[in-house]
Amino acid sequence: MAPSKSKCAVGFIAAGVFMLVFGTVITFVGPIIIDDQIVKNTVIDPKNEMSYTMWKDVPVPFFMSVYFFHILNPNEILNGEKPMVEQRGPYVYRKRIQKDNITFHPNYTVSYREYRRYYFEPSMSVGNESDVITIPNMLVLGAAVMLENMPYVLRLLISATINGFKEGPFLTKTVGELMWGYDSKLVDFLNKYLPGTLPLSGKFGLFAEFNNSNTGLFTIFTGQDDIRKIHKVDSWNGLKQLRYWNTPQCNMINGTAGQLWPPFMTTESTLPFYSPDACRSMELVYQRPGNFKGVPLYRFVAPKTLFANGTDYPPNEGFCPCRQSGLLNVSSCRHNSPVFISHPHFYNADPVLLDYVQGLHPKEEEHGLFIDIHPQTGVPLNVSIRLQLNLYMKRVSGFNQTGKISEVVMPMIWFAESGYIDGPVLTTFHRNLVILPAVMEYMQYGFIALGLATIAIAAVVLHKAKRSKGDGSITSDGNVSTSEEEKDPLLQDDVD
Repeated sequence: MAPSKSKCAVGFIAAGVFMLVFGTVITFVGPIIIDDQIVKNTVIDPKNEMSYTMWKDVPVPFFMSVYFFHILNPNEILNGEKPMVEQRGPYVYRKRIQKDNITFHPNYTVSYREYRRYYFEPSMSVGNESDVITIPNMLVLGAAVMLENMPYVLRLLISATINGFKEGPFLTKTVGELMWGYDSKLVDFLNKYLPGTLPLSGKFGLFAEFNNSNTGLFTIFTGQDDIRKIHKVDSWNGLKQLRYWNTPQCNMINGTAGQLWPPFMTTESTLPFYSPDACRSMELVYQRPGNFKGVPLYRFVAPKTLFANGTDYPPNEGFCPCRQSGLLNVSSCRHNSPVFISHPHFYNADPVLLDYVQGLHPKEEEHGLFIDIHPQTGVPLNVSIRLQLNLYMKRVSGFNQTGKISEVVMPMIWFAESGYIDGPVLTTFHRNLVILPAVMEYMQYGFIALGLATIAIAAVVLHKAKRSKGDGSITSDGNVSTSEEEKDPLLQDDVD
């Protein structure tokens, strides 16, 4: 019986060693296999049907929530008093994104145009597009600032022309008209006699040029030759650098197109991207780890230096002429209109901006922008890009429309573009990138633990078997084994 136990124990030891080795191998090979699969499934390649389809026709629902700053005291503003505003909204639009004109190139890049369309979502909105809002008239107050250095007589003439078209310093229009355009005889006049003055050839609206439009010709890296370069912009509209700003650094086109990033991120990583709407590259920084519906993430946020002026943050000097920190002057890419971008409610901006306007209440949780990234794949899980559009306005002599307006950066609207992974996409993502790696991790440690336990138990059994063999045993006929007899002379005499 002892020999069979010994053989069985040796067999268990061999099995335990195998499980231990197998578990150890998985520990080193498992992450390599997972990383290799991530690389294969993230490369932009039509052969990767699922990932390519997700990249081409983004299945994640995106929404744009728009908030207007309704002016409560327009007449008092014309008399030099502080503006009072009331936030109205959100007015929510579903955003449909689709890439077209996709062309692959031999240098491992792909070109495309991304088209966007917006559809109003009444059930998600507070109010509807027929709501009436009062905001500054960009055509009038913007033109006054743009032309303040022209000869006084010419300013008088332009002001009289504006009066002739019955355009005042403030607009009271429906949300739909302010968003997507309204008929303006002044716009028609400018397009006819001064073509190129405005970016629009039809109706004038804050988002008129956004709907049914594309963001330009992007050329990005596919990652086939180097996964670290995937999604990074090679050129935009054929440009390797922009021409809006005053320094090469500010004119750089950095990072991705703002939808996906290279995989294998760490807490030291940043999130650079180029935004055609902001006319510049931006970079978010790591804030904290987190979890989105069971999927681990890293949260990236805008640093306080993002819209800082050149005085507070010298690298931003190229974006000037600047005003207070927290404002990005985009006039150079908006037909010289005195337009500024900021965080909503002047969050993270110079506090003096809040003193010029009543009704603003900045809060990080409501007005800070963030992107939650799955660090292993570079895929955004939850996104909220929040920006505010402001108009610099003041009294300009010769333009009677400006009255006695005090110099102020006036908030008009702010909007949040948001989206998050959900439904079948999230289920697939969770299964392939959370559950399977976790199972593999449990397997490796399970095999190691089981192997060690098997070896330990088998070793104990083997040890006992050897002791049993050495100590002797009574046979079925009552005789004592030979080994026992040899050990004890008294037993040997009894037998004799």
